[in-house]
Amino acid sequence: MTATRLSRLPLTPLGVGGAQFGNLFRETTDEETAAAVDAAWERGIRYFDTAPHYGLGLSERRMGAVLRNRPRNEYVLSTKAGRLLVDNPAGRGALDDDGFIVPAATKRVWDFSRDGIRRSIDESLERLGVDRIDIAYLHDPDEHWKAASTTGIEALRELRDEGVVGAIGVGMNQAEMPAAFIRQCDIDIVMIAGRYTLLDRTAERELLPLALEYDVAVVAAGVYNSGLLSSSVVPEDARFNYAQAPQTLIEGARDMADLCREYGVALPDAAVQFALRHPAVRSVVLGARTVDHIVSGVDRVEAEIPGELWERLDARAAALAAATEAAGR
Repeated sequence: MTATRLSRLPLTPLGVGGAQFGNLFRETTDEETAAAVDAAWERGIRYFDTAPHYGLGLSERRMGAVLRNRPRNEYVLSTKAGRLLVDNPAGRGALDDDGFIVPAATKRVWDFSRDGIRRSIDESLERLGVDRIDIAYLHDPDEHWKAASTTGIEALRELRDEGVVGAIGVGMNQAEMPAAFIRQCDIDIVMIAGRYTLLDRTAERELLPLALEYDVAVVAAGVYNSGLLSSSVVPEDARFNYAQAPQTLIEGARDMADLCREYGVALPDAAVQFALRHPAVRSVVLGARTVDHIVSGVDRVEAEIPGELWERLDARAAALAAATEAAGR
């Protein structure tokens, strides 16, 4: 699929991330999942993202079940490859140790070989109950560049040529390696988590300019930076990129919250809309567990944010980045 064809995929500005449907950190019911997806559909969301990693396949099974009766040509479905799910006899009777509240009867095994990627996609198709996947990402190949950039992406290209998948790309929590994929591999799309946010603009340096140059679509995830930007009141124990936030970033987030408050805007509204301002970014994916999560996400995308506030937030981010860089010297 060329980037020109990709641009016609109906990627809505807001997408639903399926990690919580895989019981991330706590259990989610089938009923909560169905209600959340129904609410998303009713509010015009047509992009749904999942992965085998999320709940050892549970998220894919749930996502497929609740989308099964929707018109297949009216939504975009993405999943990921790179972690195969294999039997784990030693884990029977235990729970997964990777953040998901699910039985550990299977485990993840890294595999970016041609056979591994094709097997992963085949198994995802079965769990999802579909005959094609609109977007397939290589998932977190941070320690597997050589295999992912050769056999991994080549396998996805084969599947793209066969019509099994539509667009292909990479989904990561960093900006540098996805930029290398854009330069060196024939990809259509990148999902970037936590690296293009109000507080972390790493993707601006190289990734986003390359995406525009090569006509590669970008999906932004992790826009709250693990929670630091998820509330207008920033607590002392706020997390940033899965760990306790440094005090400088807590103070920076609080300054941004104060700026937003001056304009009657909530900090999370700005956090959600920030990435959508860039011409390379086609969609922002928010994780959801309940109907309330869907409703709040839509409200945040639709909130009115004055241009003057954006200018002041950008200036604050630039000052914070400069201070952080100076402190690190």
